[in-house]
Amino acid sequence: MGYVLGVDGGNTKTVAMVGRLNGAIVGVGRSGCSDIYEASSPEAALAEVENAVAAALRMAGVGISALAASAFSMAGADWPDDFEFLGSSLAQRGFGGRVIVVNDGLGALRAGSPDGTGVVVVCGTGTATAARSADGRSWHSSWWQDVQGAHHLGLKALSAVYRAELGMDLPTSLTGALLEYFKRAEVKEVLFEFTKRTGTRPPFSKVSGLARVILDEAQDGDHTAQHIVQDHGAALGDFALAAARQVGIEGTTFTLALAGGVLRHPCPILPDALIARVHTTSPQARPVYTRFEPAIGALFLALEAIGVSVDEDLLKRLIPTLPEASLFAT
Repeated sequence: MGYVLGVDGGNTKTVAMVGRLNGAIVGVGRSGCSDIYEASSPEAALAEVENAVAAALRMAGVGISALAASAFSMAGADWPDDFEFLGSSLAQRGFGGRVIVVNDGLGALRAGSPDGTGVVVVCGTGTATAARSADGRSWHSSWWQDVQGAHHLGLKALSAVYRAELGMDLPTSLTGALLEYFKRAEVKEVLFEFTKRTGTRPPFSKVSGLARVILDEAQDGDHTAQHIVQDHGAALGDFALAAARQVGIEGTTFTLALAGGVLRHPCPILPDALIARVHTTSPQARPVYTRFEPAIGALFLALEAIGVSVDEDLLKRLIPTLPEASLFAT
């Protein structure tokens, strides 16, 4: 029996999966950042892809020559020269059969939409928006997108607390929550940590973690937090509509797939605002939370590239072989 490879390459992790043509997953692997823009070098990014794939192939007990198709859903696959570079580089590394490279937003869309069409909004540490129409047109937001995910929300939380501290805006429960989060007694101590000339400043992940803080406070009724979260959701909805417009499906019935940890937080304000904005011009859009991880979307793309239909029978064989959720944790 032949095999296919699906890879989801991102900023924080790279996940590879080897599956049989009947849908069963037989090998998985994980490595670090494979975004050619964010890694120390493009070669370093590609090395992480190789590491994840090698681990998946070892677990599957097969060689690279057994692959009938390989699909790579990649953060950093943004411009035509990126696709040319990634496609040629991955082919040179011997990945067997047909090699497909898509932006990671489109991999997430295939994971979240039953037929791979519609619009996806992924809101995790960062954000990706992508769309595909039934006639094959596709678009991904890439560098167009100035509304991001957890890190962006974290920065907004910091700004809100600073402004409230100076009396520029109304008091907010975010202040106490932020001080508890950073284990500091005063707001100026937090500001100092982020702006001090010497020593180590808080890492990127610490700011991203503030997204949960602001969503928690919004859920508990803080007006400032609610306003920030609602505006952020509406802005994400604007990009979803732009994506639909780019592929000619705005105003039609389409799947609106939602993915990423920020959108899965129990607070409904952000997804509700996103969906409401999309429904202003596309009232028949059908919001759904993605059923599978983006790496599964890449696996589906590889299967479909060689004519294998991703139907309910295939899913019945795939679902029992899904890896533990820890493989995808960031």
